[in-house]
This record gives sequence, C-alpha cells and structure tokens, in this order.
Amino acid sequence: MSDAASDASFAGSLPAFYQHYLVPLIFEPYAADLAQRLARRPPGRVLEIAAGTGVVTRQLASVLPEAAAIVATDLNQAMLDQAAATGTSRPVEWRQADASQLPFPDRAFDAVVCQFGVMFFPDKPRAFAEARRVLRPGGVFLFNVWDRIEHNEFADVITAELATRYPHDPPRFLARTPHGYADRAGIERDLSAAGFTRPAELVTLTESSRAASADIPALAYCQGTPLRNEIEAREPGGLAGATALAAEAIRRRFGAQAVEGKVQAHVVAVER
Repeated sequence: MSDAASDASFAGSLPAFYQHYLVPLIFEPYAADLAQRLARRPPGRVLEIAAGTGVVTRQLASVLPEAAAIVATDLNQAMLDQAAATGTSRPVEWRQADASQLPFPDRAFDAVVCQFGVMFFPDKPRAFAEARRVLRPGGVFLFNVWDRIEHNEFADVITAELATRYPHDPPRFLARTPHGYADRAGIERDLSAAGFTRPAELVTLTESSRAASADIPALAYCQGTPLRNEIEAREPGGLAGATALAAEAIRRRFGAQAVEGKVQAHVVAVER
C-alpha cells in the first residue's frame, strides 16, 4: 500500500480507538474553537468535510441555531458509522463523500468546515476549489491544520521512539501527513490556486493535551491513527509491543502518572 493510501485508511477497529482515545486527547478543544467561530456568523446551511467520527459535528449541532442545517461528510464510511453511533444532540445528515468531488450543487452552503482533514487531501487545490464551488458568495471556508510535529509533544516523542524500533524504515505518518501541512505560504498558494481571491486569516492556537496515564496517548496515536498501518506493515503482530514502547517513552518524558503535553495548530478562515 502506498503512503497516500495507507495515510487515508481508517478501517477495522481504528475508528473506535480514534473516537475513544484520540478525540478527547487532542481534538475536542479545537472542535469547540471552530464551532464558536462559526457561531459568531451563524450560517443557514453548513457542510463539514472530513468529519471523521463527528467531534466538530457534535459541537456544531450544540452551538448553531436549530434552523441551521448541517451536512457532515467523510471519505471513510467506517468513520461516519462511528460518528452516527456516537450521535449528536439534534439530527444532522451524514453522507459519504470525497472532498475533491463533492456531490453538491454550486453555491449550496453558507460555510464549509474541516477539522484536521485538509492535510490528507492528495490534491489540496482541487479540494479547496470544490469547497469554494459549493460556497455561496460571502460564505466562509473554515479549517484547521496541525503545526509542525516539534510543536506537538506526544506525537513528536512517539515518532522519535518508534524510529528506534524500526531504524531502517522509521514510521513517518505523523510527521508526514497530520503535521506535514503547516506552512502558511503553502496554504495561501493552494487557496489562491483554488480560486480564492480574498486574503486568508490564519491564527495559531496552543493547547494542552492531558491524559490520566502515558498509555492513553500511546494507544491514541499507535492504534487510533494510520500510524497503526505503518507499524503492522513493518512488524506483523508487533502492534502491542510498539504501543508499549511508545507508552514508556511518554512516561520517561512526562512522568509515571497523569501526563500533559503541548499541542499546537493553525486555524484558517477565507471568504468566497
């Protein structure tokens, strides 16, 4: 399997691990931030792309007016199934869709929202152009991306530790994809190539990631992300051992009890 295919593969038990461990560890504060930003300009119709297991969808359903329609999409049906099973405070429309080929008419939405998904798009200008196409004039494309891996401590420590287990072919998923699209100039170039002409607003948000033990971030990253695919490709049957190694590295760095690490991301807003 190619890196691109492996990086976008969220199947099997991965969605459940993602929802149980990774969502509360790193995604919830940024989901609340996106929803609050959108609530300040309440839209009538919202499209979420790369919705994953629905952490932003649940926030949108809670803070937007009841009249606001929410359509949440993801490339991976297994992630949407997990999102639907977790549920929302009010009905939303779940729909499988490719962000680069959205099955919606032109100018159908007042806002397009994406949490930590654009890094996975193989052709970012094309996906951004699709977001622009389905936006009404004056509508907003609002998304966030992780900053470089050195600003995200648990991910950085785990990536470095796994390189000691697989020195000839270190798993690089976390650095390559989730933390590989942090350059502001590159983001602005891709938005411009997609047809956005207004300047983008970019702000950087730093948060704390907390867990009751080192085992939680190890499970979150090693078994709740496509890093799992890389580990299993290098060492069939080695997932538990690699996870234990990651947990030990977290304990050495952050302590044997509750742990806390820095996470950092950029939030981008651009109007059509």
